[in-house]
Amino acid sequence: MIMTIFQRRLTSRKLRLGTAAILLPMLSGCVVGPKYHPPTPQAPAAVYKESPTQFKETGDWTVAQPADAKLRGKWWEIFNDAELNVLEEQLDINNQNIKQYFENFMEARAIVREARSQYFPTLTATPSVTHSRASANVVTASTSSTGTTTTTTPQLQSTLYSLPLEASWEPDLWGKVRNTVRQAQYAAQVSAADLENERLTEEASLAEYFFEIRGQDQLQKIFDETVEADQKAYDLTRALYEAGIDDQISVVEAETTLRSAQAGATNVGVARAQYEHAIAVLIGKTATTFSIPVKPMTVAPPPIPVGVPSELLERRPDVAAAERTMAEANAAIGIAYAAYYPNLTLTAEGGFESSAFKNWLSWPSRFWSIGASIPETIFDAGLRRATVQQYVATYNADLASYRQTVLAAFQNVEDSLAEVRILSKEIEQEQQAVSSAQTYLKLEQGRYDTGIDPYLDVLIAQTTVLVDQQTLNALQVQQMASAVALVEALGGGWDRSQLPGTQQVTQKPAKSETVIEQQ
Repeated sequence: MIMTIFQRRLTSRKLRLGTAAILLPMLSGCVVGPKYHPPTPQAPAAVYKESPTQFKETGDWTVAQPADAKLRGKWWEIFNDAELNVLEEQLDINNQNIKQYFENFMEARAIVREARSQYFPTLTATPSVTHSRASANVVTASTSSTGTTTTTTPQLQSTLYSLPLEASWEPDLWGKVRNTVRQAQYAAQVSAADLENERLTEEASLAEYFFEIRGQDQLQKIFDETVEADQKAYDLTRALYEAGIDDQISVVEAETTLRSAQAGATNVGVARAQYEHAIAVLIGKTATTFSIPVKPMTVAPPPIPVGVPSELLERRPDVAAAERTMAEANAAIGIAYAAYYPNLTLTAEGGFESSAFKNWLSWPSRFWSIGASIPETIFDAGLRRATVQQYVATYNADLASYRQTVLAAFQNVEDSLAEVRILSKEIEQEQQAVSSAQTYLKLEQGRYDTGIDPYLDVLIAQTTVLVDQQTLNALQVQQMASAVALVEALGGGWDRSQLPGTQQVTQKPAKSETVIEQQ
C-alpha cells in the first residue's frame, strides 16, 4: 500500500514536471527570422598605398613609427599647440551639436527600456464611484400567481462602488518582443556611434579653422613686410624723381604696387574674422565676445601614427554605425516574420463591487474573471509578405551602405595620406622658388639702383616674390588641414571597444543625465 502511494506520487510528480517542460518552451517561445551575421569585408593590404614609406622620393613629412601605432584619446595634442588644446577641451563641453547628438543617444536608450517593458504583464486599477437616477416613468409589471397584475415603482437612484484590477500579458512566443528589444538596442548603439562621429567631425573642424587662422596670420605678416618694403621703394623712386634722376612712371608704378599690397593686407582680415567666428560657434560662445590672439603659423604637420589598414574598420565610428544599422534592420525582419504566427494573450480581472459603501471592500463583494485568446490573421491580402519583403530590402540597402562606408573610409585615408605627402614635397619646391625669387629681386634692385634696368623690372620681381610667398603659405595651411583630415579619416583615436554594449544601453541613466536644462 505504501509503495502504491509512493508510486502514485512519483508518477504525479513526473507528470507535473513533464507538463512544465512542455509549457515552459511555449511561454518562453522561440525567435523567428534570420540570424544576424556581421559582414566580413575583404582584408586590405598590409600597408596603405599612399603611405610615405612606399615612396623613395617624398618631402619632410613621414608617418609615426612603429607602423602599427595608434592615435589615442585627445588626438589634437600631437600638434603640440597649447591654445588648440584649450579650445578642443571647451568644444567637448559646450558644443551644441554634440549635446544634440548626446540627447538623441539618451532618447535611444529610453526606447530600449520602453521595448523591454513588453516582457512583463500590464496591471491597471480603475476605482470608480457611480451615482445614477432612473426615469420615474419607467415601471415594471409583474403577474402574481392568482393572475392579478401588480405595478411596482422601481428604485429611482442608486450608487455603485467599484474597485477593479485588470491584468494582461502577451507571452513572447515567437520572439517579437525580443527582436523589438534587440532592434532598439542596436539603434541605441547606432546613436552612440553617431555621437562619436559628430564629436570627431566637430573636433576636426575646429582644428582646421584654427590652422586656417594661423595661416591668415602668417599671410598678414607677409603682406605687412611687403607693404613695408614697397613703401621704402616708393619713397626712393619719388626722391629720385624729385631729384631729376628717375622719371614719373617709376613713381606711379611704385605707388601702384604699394597700394595693391596695402589692399591685400586689409583683405586678410575678412577670412580671419570668419574663421574666428566659426570657432566661437563650435565652442558654444557668441562671436561678439570671442577672439584668438594673432600668431603666425610656423609649425609643420607632426608624424601621424596611421597604423595598418586591417585596423581601420575598428577605428571609424561611422563604420560601426553602418554595421549596427544592419543589425537593427535584421531584427526588424524577425519582427515582421512574427506576424505570421498567432499571439497568446492572457487576461485576468478581479476586485470589489458594491452598491453600499460600507460593504465595498467586504469579501462577498469580490468578483473575478480570467481568460485567454489566440488571435490569428486568416487573410491580409499579402500585407505580411510585403512587410517582410520591405524589411529584407531595407537590410540589403543597409548592407550596400555599409560596404560603401568601408570603401569611403579607405579612400579618405589614402586621399589624406597622398595629399599630406605630396604637399610636403611641393612645399619644399615652393620654398626654393621663394628663395630664388628673393634673390632675383635683390639682383634686380641692384641693377635698377645702378641705372641698368627700369623700375618695371623691379616691379615684376616684387610681384614674383609676393605671389610665391602667398603660394607657399597656402600650401602650408593646406598641408595642416590635410593632416587634420587624415586624423579624422583614421577615426581620431576612437576604437570599436568604446561602443557601449547592449547591456550598457539598457541601463537606466544617471540622475544628472535626466535633468531638464533651463532655457
